Amino acid sequence: MLFLLCTSFIGQKLMAQTAGTKMDWVSKVGAHSSPIKKTEFKVNAYGVVNDSTALNTKAIQKAIDACAAKGGGIVTFAPGKYLTGSVFLKKGVQLRLDKGVEIKGSQDIKDYPEIDTRIAGIEMKWPAALINVLDQQQVAVTGEGLVNAQGKVFWDYYWNLRKEYDPKGLRWIVDYDAKRPRTLLVSNSSDVTIKGITLQQAGFWTVQLLYSKNVTVDGITIRNNIGGHGPSTDGIDVDSSSWVLIQNCDIDCNDDDFCLKAGRDWDGLRVNRPTEYVVIRDCVARKGAGLLTLGSETSGSIRHVLATNLVGNGTSNGLNIKSATTRGGTIEDIHFENITMNGVGTAMQITMNWNPSYSYSKLPEGYTEETLPPHWKKMLTKVEPASKGIPHFKDVFLENVKVTDAKKAINAIGLQESELINFNLKNVTIEAATAGDIELAQGWKFDQVSIKTKDNSQLGVKSSSNMKIAMSEK
Repeated sequence: MLFLLCTSFIGQKLMAQTAGTKMDWVSKVGAHSSPIKKTEFKVNAYGVVNDSTALNTKAIQKAIDACAAKGGGIVTFAPGKYLTGSVFLKKGVQLRLDKGVEIKGSQDIKDYPEIDTRIAGIEMKWPAALINVLDQQQVAVTGEGLVNAQGKVFWDYYWNLRKEYDPKGLRWIVDYDAKRPRTLLVSNSSDVTIKGITLQQAGFWTVQLLYSKNVTVDGITIRNNIGGHGPSTDGIDVDSSSWVLIQNCDIDCNDDDFCLKAGRDWDGLRVNRPTEYVVIRDCVARKGAGLLTLGSETSGSIRHVLATNLVGNGTSNGLNIKSATTRGGTIEDIHFENITMNGVGTAMQITMNWNPSYSYSKLPEGYTEETLPPHWKKMLTKVEPASKGIPHFKDVFLENVKVTDAKKAINAIGLQESELINFNLKNVTIEAATAGDIELAQGWKFDQVSIKTKDNSQLGVKSSSNMKIAMSEK
């Protein structure tokens, strides 16, 4: 009952923040219920070794299974360090990691069994995550403990494979062949709560919410830049999921901090599941590729998003909207409000032709397509007609945004066949080294927008129509 009341209060508060904007859906985001039973199941009673010298996967899973068999409860650990591979939570189970508890991820990929899942927009076989919630309801991961994925060995594996693949013209597939474990995966599940924990050194993405609904991520801390800078160590990825609440989180990673995705190219268009009704509030992003990133996987569309009360310190981009001409999908009804950015790269980065060497799949000479792995074939399947691959960005609203010490204010480029439509900036102040450009856009409106640059450049506007972007002097 307490959890339901808290969810209702959060909804009412969000409604008050967005009064008059016709976003009545914000009251419905997040988990609506949580595990009810409070019976405690101590993993230490199931034969674990808490000094990180022995693999505890089977013992931890036994405790989880025993808890689920009794209708649910709380799985706890005595203080200590616990080495484990993939574990799988079940209905009604709360995995509680108290202060002094450290879960250490195995550095042997064999300890992460392959499952049917989706990675970077493509459905394929891939190692399970360290902590998994698959096809479940009413599950929680909570506490003040640490999940240390120990991912550096997987970062090194990826970079070594890049050295082999890049000269062969295989940049587009190396991310999919370099199989690395995610840290926490919620897939095809509902009423899931992740609260309070700290996660570090992810081998790949840290938290992925896939094909799920009514999920709350509250007060988690992510630190992936410990011991280096891992490739593709996204913070939180909302992937073809809906009714999601993310709040009070603090992320430092080496790729997108808060990211919304919805499938890639032919396979993403086949699945055709949107990410929608997402609230991200009261969060901080430190290093990373984007404070809020939409894409590049856009095939199923991304819509109805409220990002409010966010701080970006040193991210490569602030609002980062990206796709490619084979992705398709529509990004629309995006609200980016009450934002502070300090020392970012580009405050507003928008492209429909992102990272061509990665985004477009082409088989080099010397390969026989019939003998390729299934995920290679998916990546090589052309989107037909080609017009289905053209993405669309429209109805984006930025309000009360303050940016200091950026490298560039705005870099927004549409396509001849898909202009950037109806972007609205109100009460936006940007201080940057240079202004940047808007190209192939339509119907943009600036209200009390100020861009001050060190090089005294002015915002360039090219090949665009119906643009009302006069600057204020504030």
